[in-house]
Amino acid sequence: MSNGMKVEKSSNITKVAVELEGAKDVEIRWLISKEDGAQNFAMRMFELQPGGHTPLHVHAHEHEVFVIEGDGIFVYEGNEHKFNTEYVIFVPPNKEHQFRNAGDSILRLLCLIPASAV
Repeated sequence: MSNGMKVEKSSNITKVAVELEGAKDVEIRWLISKEDGAQNFAMRMFELQPGGHTPLHVHAHEHEVFVIEGDGIFVYEGNEHKFNTEYVIFVPPNKEHQFRNAGDSILRLLCLIPASAV
């Protein structure tokens, strides 16, 4: 990395388990964040194993999600929405939501949030 830029293969970025209450078999890679000099956005990649899910939760920032691969269910304000590869999902602030892996292979999501939310 030099001059505030970053060029890196995502698989070289450390993957850690999401250990929030209500999460199951979810890992995250912080692809671009404040640590890289990004002042406005953070880009994360979530990997959910079959049967895995994020917590059902609410927060004050939006999510912008792109589905890289897999089949899932997006729970939003009590309703379930099926999705798969190349779907985009926008999650407004202060709305209850959850991502679930509904397939039998890994579910990978790119998720962008405001840097101020980190």
